[in-house]
Amino acid sequence: MKSNTLTIIKKEFARFFGDRQLLFTTVIMPGLMIYLVYSLMGNGINKMITEGADEVVTLQVENMPASLAPMFYNLDSNLVVTLQSFGDEDIKKLEDKEINGVLLRFPEAFDERIAVYDPSLDMMPANVEIYYNSTNNASSRVYMIISTMLNNYGRSFTVNVPQNEEQRFDQASDESIGAMIWSKILPMLIMMMLFSGVMAIAPSAIAGEKERGTIATLLVTPMRRNDLALGKIISLSGIALLSGISSFIGIALALPKMVPIEEGGLAFHYATTDYVVLLLLIFASVLIMASAVSLLSALAKDVKNAGTMVVPFMLVVMLAGLVPMFQSSVPEGIVTYLIPFYNSIEVMTAVFAHEMQWIPVIVTLASNIVYTGIAVWGLTRMFNSEKIMFSR
Repeated sequence: MKSNTLTIIKKEFARFFGDRQLLFTTVIMPGLMIYLVYSLMGNGINKMITEGADEVVTLQVENMPASLAPMFYNLDSNLVVTLQSFGDEDIKKLEDKEINGVLLRFPEAFDERIAVYDPSLDMMPANVEIYYNSTNNASSRVYMIISTMLNNYGRSFTVNVPQNEEQRFDQASDESIGAMIWSKILPMLIMMMLFSGVMAIAPSAIAGEKERGTIATLLVTPMRRNDLALGKIISLSGIALLSGISSFIGIALALPKMVPIEEGGLAFHYATTDYVVLLLLIFASVLIMASAVSLLSALAKDVKNAGTMVVPFMLVVMLAGLVPMFQSSVPEGIVTYLIPFYNSIEVMTAVFAHEMQWIPVIVTLASNIVYTGIAVWGLTRMFNSEKIMFSR
């Protein structure tokens, strides 16, 4: 009995270790993906912390106290400190990101007030006001430095205590905050929903024909092979597009319940042009997804093998979707928008962040269409190869 058990164990081990794809997806890929995901997260977080450290930032101070002046001038070599009063117009410029920095207001006679501070009294003698914009990396970084420094300086004064209900120190508009949040989340969700639609139908589109033995009948029909390849990709894309649109509508309807949007809260508004661009991106993304999975399906021996081959590809799309979460701004270089999948994610991020530019949109759409054409050519070559089409 023991020998029979040992025989079965050897047989299963031989089958497992003899299947390179199964070995890769089961043993190598989990560790590799954990390494890549955590490396991406670590690099992204580190970039978020250090990004803008070399950027020149302005700090406009009103009523600078003599006791704290040396601390501010030695705070950061890239921090330009100016002693000047400011008003509502300057605060509005901070909201519009026309001022790259922070506005800091000390009360008059600050040193004298905290000198006579009596801890037994239930009232602070002075309140320091720090105006900043949390959607501006430089402004947010300097705000964190200054607020930490002031809070560590002493307990004899308060920082950013509003004097009335209308006063707010973070000048980021509700729309810009909402746009920043959605731009980090929605692109990855949309791409994953699109890919799930492609995954549901594309792996079996050609591998299933091979497995059922109907691929031979299909190939002998009087049609050009490139027509067959194009028809397969477009039909798969159309079906997956319906799934993607349905998923997108579901996300749009579910977001208010996931993150409650109260009156005056994280509202966000997009123009008709933004929705049109998103639909074009969705269609272009589905085209290239269906093209890539069709190529893998043609290479696979059967549907199970096709599913195994698609898993690493799916994880690549997932990794690309995580990138916007750890970047502060949309890349400016055109090369970025030539990278499949990543380009669509970056343009979607720009649309949701209200930072869309037409050149990246055009480059992304054009490159995805070109890649789809290349995939059609490659699939046509595969249909012409008996070795690939009739491999079992």
